[in-house]
Amino acid sequence: MELPDFMSYANKFSQSDFVEKISRIARRAGSKLVYAALILYYTLQSDKISKKDKAMIIGALGYMISPLDVLPDAIPIVGLTDDLAVLLYVLKKVWTEVDPEIQEKAKGKLSKWFDEDEIEEINDLFKEGE
Repeated sequence: MELPDFMSYANKFSQSDFVEKISRIARRAGSKLVYAALILYYTLQSDKISKKDKAMIIGALGYMISPLDVLPDAIPIVGLTDDLAVLLYVLKKVWTEVDPEIQEKAKGKLSKWFDEDEIEEINDLFKEGE
């Protein structure tokens, strides 16, 4: 799957829209997408990450928030596939900059929407995008 120009969606990102969207789609999206989104969201708040990486994260999260993307989110099952691909692409790019505390914070937040079996799925996070 070819990635869309997610950077053109940077203006779609806002903290309130992110929180609203992730809360609304969490169960349907699955723990991998939510975990990747949360890691990027928390990493964006870090002062240890470069402006270039922050711009990529904002573009990816803006793409996820936008209802206008390659595969509309309303399409069952496949509608969030492009969102996950974009999030995983950016997450791989910034992974070395992600603090273990951020990973734990994101994992802890998952318990709001998922049970332990579903949370276990994040252990093979990057297998989805390969």
